[in-house]
Amino acid sequence: MKIAAMLGPQPVIVTDRFVLRPLRKSDAGLIAMYTGDKRVAYTTSSIPHPLPPGATEAFIARTTAADRHEDVWAIDGSPQGSGEVLGVIGLKRMDAGQADRGQSEIGYWVAPAFWNTGIASEAVRALLAANPQGARTVFASVFQDNPGSARVLTNCGFEYLGDAETFSVSRNARVPTWTYLRKLA
Repeated sequence: MKIAAMLGPQPVIVTDRFVLRPLRKSDAGLIAMYTGDKRVAYTTSSIPHPLPPGATEAFIARTTAADRHEDVWAIDGSPQGSGEVLGVIGLKRMDAGQADRGQSEIGYWVAPAFWNTGIASEAVRALLAANPQGARTVFASVFQDNPGSARVLTNCGFEYLGDAETFSVSRNARVPTWTYLRKLA
């Protein structure tokens, strides 16, 4: 894996099976199709279900704005002959507007057609290795009813930190989570 190019301040990260690249407006159709799937929405805290019109376009606009606090990449398999959007992965700066403590939070989802293929683990590893935000510590949380995502994190060197809960928009409820951290420096 290597950083292949800069698109503004957000790098393109190349792996053997796909490229992590900034989102673009043309991704809206595939992202809406995948995030409109209840199975995807229910694994996240922020994706509503059903997906309202314009939500995907607003997400892309927010995450590609110059003043964003979150960097989001499409997991793009097209350079290697796979789908153009296999999923999405992002890093959110936890210290936005405060003194920088070097902390980021990682989040990701993969389209159901690509579940159990190692794509999420490879994307997480690639993003951690590139460390485009210069984070010293990366946090993550997953719903306790999603052990596959927990395995992705532990396989990528994250350590269990504790239990918590967060509100899920799609479930309209608080959901128990497992919280993890990975020290990078």
